[in-house]
Amino acid sequence: MGRKLGLFRATYLASASCMGSFAFAFDTGVISGVLTLPSFQRDFRYSTSQKTTVNSNAVSILQAGAFFGCFFTMPIASKLGRRSGLILSSLVFTVGTILQVINAHTLGTFYAGRVIAGLGIGAATTLIPMYAAEMAPKEIRGRLGACFQLFFATGVMVAYWVTYAVSKDQPDATKQWQIALGLQLLPSTLLLLGMCTVKESARWLAAKGKKDKAWESLKWVRGGEETEELQKEFDEIIAGIEEEARVKESFTIRELLLPVNRYRIFIAFTIQLCAQLTGNTSLAYYANQIFEAVGAEGEAKLVTGFFGVVKVVGVSIFQLFVLDRVGRRVPFMVGAFAMGSFMLIIACVLATHPTQSGGSNSSPTKAGIAMIIMTYAEAFSFNMSWGPLPWLYVGEIFSSRTREVGVAVGAASQWLFNFMMSQITPHAITNIGWRMFLMFAIFNYAIIVYSWFFLKETSNHSLEEMQAVFGGGDPPKEANLAGEKGEIDATVRP
Repeated sequence: MGRKLGLFRATYLASASCMGSFAFAFDTGVISGVLTLPSFQRDFRYSTSQKTTVNSNAVSILQAGAFFGCFFTMPIASKLGRRSGLILSSLVFTVGTILQVINAHTLGTFYAGRVIAGLGIGAATTLIPMYAAEMAPKEIRGRLGACFQLFFATGVMVAYWVTYAVSKDQPDATKQWQIALGLQLLPSTLLLLGMCTVKESARWLAAKGKKDKAWESLKWVRGGEETEELQKEFDEIIAGIEEEARVKESFTIRELLLPVNRYRIFIAFTIQLCAQLTGNTSLAYYANQIFEAVGAEGEAKLVTGFFGVVKVVGVSIFQLFVLDRVGRRVPFMVGAFAMGSFMLIIACVLATHPTQSGGSNSSPTKAGIAMIIMTYAEAFSFNMSWGPLPWLYVGEIFSSRTREVGVAVGAASQWLFNFMMSQITPHAITNIGWRMFLMFAIFNYAIIVYSWFFLKETSNHSLEEMQAVFGGGDPPKEANLAGEKGEIDATVRP
């Protein structure tokens, strides 16, 4: 009974915290549709000639906020704890959402809301995997960590269908876009309520010297029974924290300049760049506009809704049947090849069969249908490879001495390159058309070469073995011990 209850509580804890991922994803998907609504453009009083710039700004400034939110996360996580940090991030996101929903007739207020919401999102998306990894049983840590990507894909899908529903069922008025944006309050509220019903991270409590509370927290999340197995796990956490503190006393930033650490920092930085260069994030943010570009102008929101379904199916299959069975390098390379091929097909078809704007009632041609199918296939491939894997990989490759810095570099890089692509994509859709898909195809084929030469296989290697895997020889005894005891630090983040 205790084991089953512990499994339920760990799953509930991960699901509750991943509502932050759902909120981030819902924003990603809903803004794509809201920006195409005439009621939104009319209420915020910008011209058609300004539309591309507004689209770009609305998406990218949230990424900028999230970039800085990522840096604010570390002192929050250290001083307030993981659970308290998530509660604070949900409140910040809620404030940002309210500012977006207010019909202030000025883009300044809307942009301010986007930045504030981004701060909350940046903090939450860093804290969620950290909290889930520290509280999950080691035998299901990877699967619970993959819930982040599952909730993300689900949030995007729900947002796409919400924007489709309001465009069809709501009159062309202010309420139309306010409903779509206002529904972001639901996942942030669920995150807040969920965090109020769970315990603080046992490892964080132990690190702060609150061992009694740490014991109660660990006992709660393992089902409430005091067993030898629970005592052994708690002793390992305490020993790991003490050893980690001793080892890190001698750590200096100069250690990052060692060749083995420079290499891993390089990977953390470039792997996030590659994830953005696949083009899938651009598809997610501007799905409605892209589907209009390939010929589905009349039913772009409906087609986008099914695009979200494909993403959920892809990540679900990966989580249930692929994760930890085929390694890391193979999905990276196969996924990039598949996405590059699908993007190339779209570019060729769009170049030879250019779409014509036929008004709001136009239907896709056969060529348009073919391009839509290829876009679905690209999204499926992404969620079987470069969607869930980069964060998992970054969490695996660092030793305990450099993991916090390394993962922070990866997080900041993700938001930086996300910002970059959200600025570029709307202008690319407008100005270069089919060449945008050719550009992404070339990037994906280049990513195959990158994966072959730079990404090493980390599957079936313990965290303490990564020093040898990445060319550092046998790890120092101190780092090895810290790696063994600090394994719970590993973050699994899509």
